[in-house]
Amino acid sequence: MRNRYLDLLRSLAIVRVVVYHVTGWATLTLVFPAMSVMFALAGSLMAASLTRSGPAAVGRRLRRLLPSLWVLAVIFVPAMLFTGLTVSPRVLLWLFPVADPPANHWGALALSVIWYLRDYLWFVFASPVAFWLFRRAPLPTLLAPYLLLVAIEVGIYPAPPVLREFGLYFGAWLLGFAHHAGMLRRLPGRLLYPVALVLAIGGGAWIVGHPGPRGYDLNDNPLGNALWSAAFILIVLGRAPAGVAWLSRSRLADRAVTVLNRRALTVYLWHMPFVVALTPLVDVVGWSHQDPVGLAIRVLLVFALVGLVTLAVGWVEDVAARRRPELIPGGPAQSADAAVRPGADAAVRPCADAADGAGPAVGRAVVPAPRTAGASVEINAR
Repeated sequence: MRNRYLDLLRSLAIVRVVVYHVTGWATLTLVFPAMSVMFALAGSLMAASLTRSGPAAVGRRLRRLLPSLWVLAVIFVPAMLFTGLTVSPRVLLWLFPVADPPANHWGALALSVIWYLRDYLWFVFASPVAFWLFRRAPLPTLLAPYLLLVAIEVGIYPAPPVLREFGLYFGAWLLGFAHHAGMLRRLPGRLLYPVALVLAIGGGAWIVGHPGPRGYDLNDNPLGNALWSAAFILIVLGRAPAGVAWLSRSRLADRAVTVLNRRALTVYLWHMPFVVALTPLVDVVGWSHQDPVGLAIRVLLVFALVGLVTLAVGWVEDVAARRRPELIPGGPAQSADAAVRPGADAAVRPCADAADGAGPAVGRAVVPAPRTAGASVEINAR
């Protein structure tokens, strides 16, 4: 049967991502580093797939990831082409985003969450080799991304952006490998808690000592983010409960967790366009970003609009996963795939911090900024 605790974590991460993008509250990134948690969950699922299927798991993961992106691209790429996006071979990156796809002025904001799919693709491609290394030398393999990030952040190695992303999030992915292998669960408390505490203190100290443009927002501080998130993952996965029986006793909560898991990628891809579109509109009608009621209305509107889109195109995730398409997942009739494949491919096919944003804010909605100078328009929101 499915691991509902992992499903719950993923659902909370998705909700946190949306709320963060609407409110811009940096504290949310510290309370729940959702992006790293989602990469850790995805890494655990990838390890399970590699154990079960070997390198063929790469193709299966891509099959589950790309169709939902293509649906988004069918709508937004023509709209961007009609409003100023230059036609070039780079447009094909919307089919397979191994690098940031091009976007025009408004598309760069509305579609900024695509960075997660880019990183996810690279992590999937790297996983067969990384998993082979991990099974032979777990600790050195696990430490490698963090050591790389330290070298980059202290100026020893001026690495390109893709390697910085490996240093920041591939460590969380590898912690997912360790979760799948049972290593985190087997760590005794006298070791796990001190290690987590040291990581949290180190990450917290680095964050406090190197505040970003939004203060203590994890997304402005790669090294602090990586260390703080590693501590969080060690606790939430290393001391995961055997189950969450209380969830099944609430039909509404149980169904919500199921829907968010089955539609994680759709929610992730579509929420940011609505955040960007609603921000100026709600200010016009007087729902100030400084007003808690106004922020609550924004959050509810974004979830309502995402819900409508999910009803319209969310079934693509079922088709990609070779499940029977459902309008609203989790009904009485469950697909055979869900019944026989415990937890494994029902995760965020990429989704998170899940994204969190990196950039200035319009109102209080996070508006990402380009990460690399010279790029046409780089997409990057977390």
